[in-house]
Amino acid sequence: MNCEEERVDMRKITPEEFKKANQMNELVFKINHTLPGSDEYNALLKELFGDNLGENSRIMAPFSGAAFDHLKVGDNVFINSNALLMARGGITIEDDVMLAANVQLLSNNHDEYDRQVLTCKPILIKKGAWIGAGASILPGVSIGKYAIVGAGAIVTKDVPDYGVAVGIPAKIVKTLDKDKFE
Repeated sequence: MNCEEERVDMRKITPEEFKKANQMNELVFKINHTLPGSDEYNALLKELFGDNLGENSRIMAPFSGAAFDHLKVGDNVFINSNALLMARGGITIEDDVMLAANVQLLSNNHDEYDRQVLTCKPILIKKGAWIGAGASILPGVSIGKYAIVGAGAIVTKDVPDYGVAVGIPAKIVKTLDKDKFE
């Protein structure tokens, strides 16, 4: 994964970018006020995510975030309610991932000295990972295949495949038996 930092000066957003962001905000509002699972709900999700939402994947309302065109969700992904998906730096969620309620995926931050500048790094959540309720994944972090992030953890560093990370800041406390997954 390319973890090079991208810097975005919010004072230099073009009118087209501003319009696109407003359209996304309107779609998110509509989704969050539409019956989940209905044809209308699914059509709105398709409009927001296009081809970046995999088959049999579900995103439960309400959710919020920004730059949804920088978010790619694989097949059979479940994202529970109250997810915050700040995707300006890019977020990739591979197949069979589960995100519990109140998870935050934060691919952008602010420059310490110029708060109008976003510092962006991609987040990657690999196949089969499970992110516990209220966990936060920070910019540039990769969550390994079948890894678990415990509820309420704040993840500042990569979690290896099959790793179990808990706490603030998250630390690896266990490695799962990979043979039980294959």
